[in-house]
Parts: sequence; structure tokens; C-alpha cells
Amino acid sequence: MVNLSEKEILELIDEAVEISKKAYVNYSHFPVGAVLIDENGRKFKGVNVENASFGLSLCAERNAITTAVTDGMKKIKTLVVTGDTDKPISPCGACRQFMLEFADENTVIILSNYNREYKICSMEDLLPYSFKL
Repeated sequence: MVNLSEKEILELIDEAVEISKKAYVNYSHFPVGAVLIDENGRKFKGVNVENASFGLSLCAERNAITTAVTDGMKKIKTLVVTGDTDKPISPCGACRQFMLEFADENTVIILSNYNREYKICSMEDLLPYSFKL
């Protein structure tokens, strides 16, 4: 499933940690960063962007995905998500469903934290018995 070396995984986690510093988190003070690699090897980044009307906030995963789609991305090859958590971060349900739209059986999801601990998942791991049209 994973065609990345340990070194490549850790470099992607470091990029996600670095981009998380640009998050707009005036309310939760909980920055999250995401790095997405599409089916063509292009890299896209995203951060969470909060809003006083909490329902309008955008998670880092969805931010990276929408940025990639704007540039023509059709499929996620790899998505790395990180946050300042004790264990590797876990995406919210909305992000899991959103990720599913652009994932396939070859998509690799790497959940991590600032300590570079990580867990490699498939979409099936994250969203079993998922909703599809």
C-alpha cells in the first residue's frame, strides 16, 4: 500500500508541521496542517481556517483538497495530516467523507503528530461502510 520510505514519510510530516504554523486558529488555538500529493505527484498544502461562526470553519484536509481540485487534481495519492496531539491526529467525520470523494484503494493516508509519530491508513480504515452514490 505504501510506496514511501520512512525518510519520505518523515519529510512530509515535517512539511505538514511547518505549514500548520500558518493556520488561522483564533478560537481553538489548535493548528492543523495537511500535505497532499495527487496522482501526478504534485504537492498541495492546507491549514485549518476558523471562523467566529464555527460551522463555517474549514479543516486543513478539506483546504488542501479544495486547493488541489482548483488545480485539476482528480485523485489523492497520499495525504499527510498533523496536529499537536498525544497520538497521531484523527480527521473529523466531514473530512473523512470529503477525502473519500477523491480517494481510491491505492490512496495512502498518514495521520501524525508533532512528535513525528504516525499511523498509515487506507480510506477503508478511516471510513468503513462509507456512503457512496
